[in-house]
Amino acid sequence: MRATIRFLPDLAATRCLGEELAVLLQAAPAPLLLLKGELGAGKTSLVQGLAQALGITEPITSPSFALAQHYRGRRLGQTTHLVHLDLYRLEQPAAADELFAQEEEEARSLGALLAVEWPERLSLQPEPVWQVELRHHQEGRLALLGPPSP
Repeated sequence: MRATIRFLPDLAATRCLGEELAVLLQAAPAPLLLLKGELGAGKTSLVQGLAQALGITEPITSPSFALAQHYRGRRLGQTTHLVHLDLYRLEQPAAADELFAQEEEEARSLGALLAVEWPERLSLQPEPVWQVELRHHQEGRLALLGPPSP
């Protein structure tokens, strides 16, 4: 898949994009999705779509204050895991890097999809990684989607 731009007219379309991405990401050995965008751009809505595709039924909320949320679901008879990380409140790159490293290790041990909001706070650049940047556009938003480099 090449880098693409998609117009998302509403939050339902944003969640649908999350569902599509979950299917792609589940094929990766250590699925990692970096989510960029200003406040209110729809990052958590996209994660809600990821969770729905993973069979997670509990409510997905922004982990801005908790920093990280771990979810478990079932899809096609298999246990699924999602780790949702929000680095917004971590202004020091060292703190963001440390939390990311801890959660990435946990996600790998669980075979979880790791979704990271506000990756700009990191001083490191994890790879390979999928990235989505959400931008407000007219009455909806634009999603700039980039797969890992080959």
